[in-house]
Amino acid sequence: MRRLTVSLFWRIYLLNAVVLVVATISLVFGPVSVSTQPVFAEIIVLVIGLAALLALDGFLFRIGLAPLRRLSRAMTSVDLLRPVSRPVAAGGGDVGEVIRTFNAMIDRLESERGRSAARALSAQESERRRIAQELHDEIGQTLTAVLLDLKRVSDHAPRQVASELREVQETTRSSLDEIRRIAHRLRPGVLTELGVRSALRVLASDTAERAALQVDYTCDPDLPELDAETELVVYRVAQEALTNITRHARAERVMVSLDRAPHRLELLVRDDGVGMAGADEGAGLQGMRERALLIGARLTLDTPPSGRGTDIRLDIPLASAHPAAADTRSVTQESP
Repeated sequence: MRRLTVSLFWRIYLLNAVVLVVATISLVFGPVSVSTQPVFAEIIVLVIGLAALLALDGFLFRIGLAPLRRLSRAMTSVDLLRPVSRPVAAGGGDVGEVIRTFNAMIDRLESERGRSAARALSAQESERRRIAQELHDEIGQTLTAVLLDLKRVSDHAPRQVASELREVQETTRSSLDEIRRIAHRLRPGVLTELGVRSALRVLASDTAERAALQVDYTCDPDLPELDAETELVVYRVAQEALTNITRHARAERVMVSLDRAPHRLELLVRDDGVGMAGADEGAGLQGMRERALLIGARLTLDTPPSGRGTDIRLDIPLASAHPAAADTRSVTQESP
């Protein structure tokens, strides 16, 4: 059986209304009355007065409890991955104190989630570097040795066997190239050595080659100098966005741009695929949102003006950025 729930407003209002109704009835029929036998006109006046009091009472209660309604709406919309504005603690008293306490609680939760996400992502990056190193040093060297052994054996084998061995060599070489690509995606050395501009250009080129997509990459020549953490977040968000596009979007063309706007830096990844209407956000998008929070950025998903595909936009505030020398590189990378 479903339990009947009554809002706080109606609980207080109905209790107050009962008091007023009982007081009015007592005034009409009790010993303290306007006249010994109340006349109809007096009852009408009292009823009208009671109705006016109830209306005024309800109006005042609505005003007094409005902050609690705003707090209730804020509670239902809280998402630590998508920070929203806090309810205003207007006035003093208990209601204002409840709102201030709620805001302080959300601040603590967001701060703790940010620290937890930073630790988790730092551990993830360390594990990526370790796996990439092992792929390069262990498996890569082992496959290289296998290739050399296959070549040595095929040089002394009969023609038919040598032909088969060469096919095995090509398969092994393809596997070695794929392992190197995986290691590069796990640990983009170009990001550390040349910065996010060049790293994004290489990422666009690799995606175009691997997925047979047309990938256009442009970079604002007047970008500020970014710290290592911000560059890593920009790169990983672009990487995850391109990965999602190649897996799910069924797109033919992708645009990646890194531009400077007043007081912010904007990364935009736009595709012309099937879009995300009605689709649930997966772990990839949640990971991008967590990375965005680490640097105080905002990640949004929209539909492009064309009405097809998806815009993944990362807005990064530049309050703490330092101007850098102009980088005149602006590249358009397309698949052959």
